[in-house]
Amino acid sequence: MEERNNLLFSEQLFCVLNKNPYLCTMKNLLPILTITGSDSTGSSGVQADIKTISDFGGYALSAITCLTTRGSSGRQKVFDLSDEIIVEQVRNAIETFHPKVVKVGWIRNMSTVKILRDEIIGCRNIVCSPGIYSSKGNHLVNDATVSAIMSYIVPESVLLILRCSEAELMLNRPVSSDEEMVEAAECFVRRGAKWVLLRGGRQTEGRLTALLYGEGFKQFFTTYNMEGWQRHGVGGALSSAIATRLAYGDDVPTAIRNAHEYIHSQVVYAVKENIHSPRSADLYNQFLNLIVDHYQEAHDVAFYANRLAITSRYLSQVTDKTIGKSPKHVIAEYIISEAKSLLDNTRLPIQTIASHLGFSSQAAFCKFFKNHEGHAPTRRR
Repeated sequence: MEERNNLLFSEQLFCVLNKNPYLCTMKNLLPILTITGSDSTGSSGVQADIKTISDFGGYALSAITCLTTRGSSGRQKVFDLSDEIIVEQVRNAIETFHPKVVKVGWIRNMSTVKILRDEIIGCRNIVCSPGIYSSKGNHLVNDATVSAIMSYIVPESVLLILRCSEAELMLNRPVSSDEEMVEAAECFVRRGAKWVLLRGGRQTEGRLTALLYGEGFKQFFTTYNMEGWQRHGVGGALSSAIATRLAYGDDVPTAIRNAHEYIHSQVVYAVKENIHSPRSADLYNQFLNLIVDHYQEAHDVAFYANRLAITSRYLSQVTDKTIGKSPKHVIAEYIISEAKSLLDNTRLPIQTIASHLGFSSQAAFCKFFKNHEGHAPTRRR
């Protein structure tokens, strides 16, 4: 009864925040279970997963595998929970709420992996993002646990999400070129994973490469925001966003596209609140969200200032204080990043790209691109 009351309260709170009575049904609050560690800073782990799942309108269930703390020295301490406690959390969540998707994150012990596999195998959608390395490259999981994940979780996964460095460790082979990324993905598919998303390829200087691979499907992605996509917690948030979209019925490519848009605006380009100017950080992040939603139709600062109910001058003060750039520059940077992605990853004609990005003509787009990059988009190709 207490669990049901807590669920009803969560439903009511979600509906109040969204001001949408249609969402006030359990049918719309799809349960997603995340199995991972707890990060006391809130920037990754179960805390970040819950936030991401909730932002998408999912109902976040959690099973914590370990607790982390940081002392005054900044060194991280990890306290593992017993297999019995972890399994009890997972079993309770599955038997009570029947989650649509289970996300398997940071698991540190081989014995835990084996037991968990038997608990979650009945779930149709298992997303495995094991977090073998931290964003700083620290080894978080021992070799025995890595082998157990490969043997017990990977074969049951609808989607396996790994950094290239993690794939290298799991397969004991280099993954440093486009061809090697494809070969690694094929290995994981042969092991049973239906889809594989490899992140963090560094074959081209100044940008990161990702690969989505499934049977009969192969697509590369690139980004120039290397710092943003390597932030602490980005991988965990991305996997949780994908898991939630799968719960809502997206196929894997669509789920990744929708999750990418969210992470792009909410995490990668977003700024943290400054204690001295939390209002500026909040407005800046809202500004970025609006750009993501409207860059194809609006390139002018006044449009975004009006949507934020502030003046263009005040928006300029906000962006200058937050990142030292004008709002016009921020809009242009986002459009350029999208243009580069389309030029690099598609064969769309320049005219189609220009139209997609909201330009009145190919000539207007080419002039804009050349002003910012110093060369025409055709030269980039």
